[in-house]
Amino acid sequence: MKKIMRITLFVLVVLLFSGTGLIVYGKCSDTTVAPLVISERLNKKASEARAYSISKGFNTNYCMLVDFGIHSGKKRFFIWDFKGDSIKYSSLCAHGYGRDSTHDKPVYSNVEGSYCSSLGKYKVGVRSYSKWGINVHYKLHGLEPTNNNAFKRYIVLHSYTPVPVREIYPAHLPLGMSQGCPVICNDVMKQLDALLKTEKKPLLLWIYE
Repeated sequence: MKKIMRITLFVLVVLLFSGTGLIVYGKCSDTTVAPLVISERLNKKASEARAYSISKGFNTNYCMLVDFGIHSGKKRFFIWDFKGDSIKYSSLCAHGYGRDSTHDKPVYSNVEGSYCSSLGKYKVGVRSYSKWGINVHYKLHGLEPTNNNAFKRYIVLHSYTPVPVREIYPAHLPLGMSQGCPVICNDVMKQLDALLKTEKKPLLLWIYE
């Protein structure tokens, strides 16, 4: 009887730590496998972003990558250094709350008044005043059919004081911080603002999942 109980316990432990028994949050695991997948995806997108930036005459020092496939309690906004081939800054990032978006899963839309985030590539435009965060925002110009209404939807890059500096996983960012804009923490926005003021060519911002 004791032997049977030991075998049963062993099987339960194996199942708990295997792919079939692993507890997951949101779209992907965010435990042992997810960081590798996220890293591979980030590097792949960075490589594609570099090629795109060269072809379109954009900035070839930096770009911004936003991976909404990552749990919202983890950093998913990245300023990528093309020359160093690495992350320069990273932040938590809120997604739009519109059209039944959840903490786990954004719903995407390019429609005015939807309050949804939009996937795709953007050109980062001029600096302007914001009533949120550090009182600075940057205009965003959508470059694809999925986001080409961004400018008239007033989708901009800005910060918001309640967005934490540190990761809060397994908790999620609360919904309501964004009406479709990529919204980051104040500390990273300050660093990014200083960087953008020194760069001559517009940066690419790419939101993907």
